[in-house]
Amino acid sequence: MNDSLRAETIWIQGHGGDQVEAYLAQPLDGGLHGGVVVIHHMPGYDEGTKEITRKFAAHGYVAICPNLYSREAPGASPDDAAAAARALGGVPDQRLVGDVAGASAHLASLAACNGKVATIGYCSGGRQSFLAACSLPLQAAVVCYGAFIVADPPPGGPLRVSSLAPLAPELGCPLLGLFGADDQHPSPAETAQLEKLLTAEGKTFDFHTYEGAGHAFFSTDRVSYRPEAAADGWSRIFDFFARYLGD
Repeated sequence: MNDSLRAETIWIQGHGGDQVEAYLAQPLDGGLHGGVVVIHHMPGYDEGTKEITRKFAAHGYVAICPNLYSREAPGASPDDAAAAARALGGVPDQRLVGDVAGASAHLASLAACNGKVATIGYCSGGRQSFLAACSLPLQAAVVCYGAFIVADPPPGGPLRVSSLAPLAPELGCPLLGLFGADDQHPSPAETAQLEKLLTAEGKTFDFHTYEGAGHAFFSTDRVSYRPEAAADGWSRIFDFFARYLGD
């Protein structure tokens, strides 16, 4: 088996025709692969997110992570770029959809991509993965502890966005949600509310909540990391993508 891959920084056309930095990783086995748009968390376009992007390529997917903070802080460190984005209330929803659309189009244009594309996002990126799935033609979407999907952020917080609950009827693809029972954003009550909403709309979804895990349990470099939950979560993600992104 040829498990080699190539990872590189590229530029893609994002919302409004803007040039957006992105990190692309793809297998080099000559085959056709599903595409994954990785939506980074609020700490930004960092090494952890790039590692996740490479992980998808190592598992047989063409993966891309657009730098959602390219405009706020071009060339800045992830910490500085995230601070600049927070000061502005986060990434505007319309711009996010445009940037993910550009990333998805770039994947679909690659010779190694079979034309099927999904999104996955973590934390604020989880919310944005849901937003993209309600706004763009995708084959699948994954939400990893995505906050403020059915609730508005608390006043004074870094995000100035609103609930996406009104968009639930527009969800156009199967959704996988992975959550922590000890998380507060989203809380188990918010996850249950989203589950009830999607059930009422007749949507295809699969939610799993891990006991003993809180926010960011996938993050290997943080004290929140929970190996058992993360390992099970990764297994579910790869099974989900195999079902919906395969030939």
